[in-house]
Amino acid sequence: MAVKIFNTLSNEKEEFLPLLPGQVRMYVCGVTVYDSAHLGHCRFLITFDVIYRYLLSLGFEVEYVRNFTDVDDKIIKRAQDEQVSCDAITSRYIEEFNRDSSALGLLAPKIEPRATEHIAEIIKIIQQLERSGHAYEIDGDVYYSVATFAEYGKLSRKNIDELEAGARVEVDPRKHSPLDFALWKSSKPGEPSWESPWGNGRPGWHIECSAMSTKYLGQPFDIHGGGRDLIFPHHENEIAQSEAAAGRPLARYWLHNGFLNINQEKMSKSLGNFFTIREILADFDAVALRHYFLSSQYRSPMDFSVDGLNEAARGSDRIYETIDRIDRLQLSNFEAERDRGLIESFRREMDDDFNTPRALALIFDEVRALNRLLDEKKTKGIEQRCAALRVMCDTLGLLQPGYFERKKVRFLAKSPIKQDEIDGLIRRRDQARQNKNWPEADRLRDELSQRGILLEDAPEGTVWKVK
Repeated sequence: MAVKIFNTLSNEKEEFLPLLPGQVRMYVCGVTVYDSAHLGHCRFLITFDVIYRYLLSLGFEVEYVRNFTDVDDKIIKRAQDEQVSCDAITSRYIEEFNRDSSALGLLAPKIEPRATEHIAEIIKIIQQLERSGHAYEIDGDVYYSVATFAEYGKLSRKNIDELEAGARVEVDPRKHSPLDFALWKSSKPGEPSWESPWGNGRPGWHIECSAMSTKYLGQPFDIHGGGRDLIFPHHENEIAQSEAAAGRPLARYWLHNGFLNINQEKMSKSLGNFFTIREILADFDAVALRHYFLSSQYRSPMDFSVDGLNEAARGSDRIYETIDRIDRLQLSNFEAERDRGLIESFRREMDDDFNTPRALALIFDEVRALNRLLDEKKTKGIEQRCAALRVMCDTLGLLQPGYFERKKVRFLAKSPIKQDEIDGLIRRRDQARQNKNWPEADRLRDELSQRGILLEDAPEGTVWKVK
């Protein structure tokens, strides 16, 4: 089957045909590094991580670029409020973002460019736009003239006349049109700035992504992605300036994930209704968080729910417990062959615009089937089916090392019982079993169970898990 992708530009599903056979060039707009990443960011990060993983699993060579916006009004304000340099702010939050990315189990993009490292490329595009009549300079500021691009609005399907009518509040009177946007901003005291043909200044937001994406991926490239909130004006403006400068399309497929809402409002820092990634990972495993987001189609809006996250955590437990149960059988030739029918069914769902809810449903159907076979002590073919289950889960990023250990760490951080006490009770139970004092052994097991701890008697000794 061919992979089909919903293209925001055409507003329909299209067969995915990369420009170069076997290669995919993908650019995703990253974060502005002025604060901690939150769950709204988490959704787009996981969405495009899964798309990246799936394309790799199909054998594509993927050039995945995701940027950092490290010069911006919000960064400047944060630096001024804290009385530190902008570099101090951006370095702090890039480092924190990298820790969050690692904790989430994200595959690192091939390239993670920073806007401030691409000033020369930004200036070059602005000069091209100025020479061709698409940009104009006023007092050291350079603006893009929206009226010069006949296709403006083709991504967002917005009407220019209606946009102009709604954009007349607090408009710079120097601009030719209220819709014209800044490509270059003249420097103000205390702000970072760079030399340019128009005087010292800094780039506008939209031009940064045009410069970084085309430098590393060429123009056109295959996939441009981001959150739905970026369709207008950011991606619309990227198209206008990039296509006016180069005379050809910027990207062939535009993918956008839906909003993450709280009480029907978009989760955002400006509204103050957000949870940071670190806050959530203190209570939930990254696998559960990933499972939670993948349970909805990536283009659909989601309303955040702790109950939903708890249900995803229970589902993640079932996956890991099933695989662990099979691992303990120590079957021969475990990795020898995968069940082809299962893999084909999984790919059929993922080929349909990365339909992760249906792919997850397939995974849990198989989890239930495997547990039935284990309960009935039927092991024929089970290693091939479990190998396929591993492949499906790994493609979605649901298999990450240390799952049970991380669960223990979170449990111990919030429980009144400590590791030493658990170890002591296990030793007492082991001694009771050696003495054949079965009532005492059962009592100690029940005591631990009541405190949220399950015991398993393995060949290497008694091990404990969180209930």
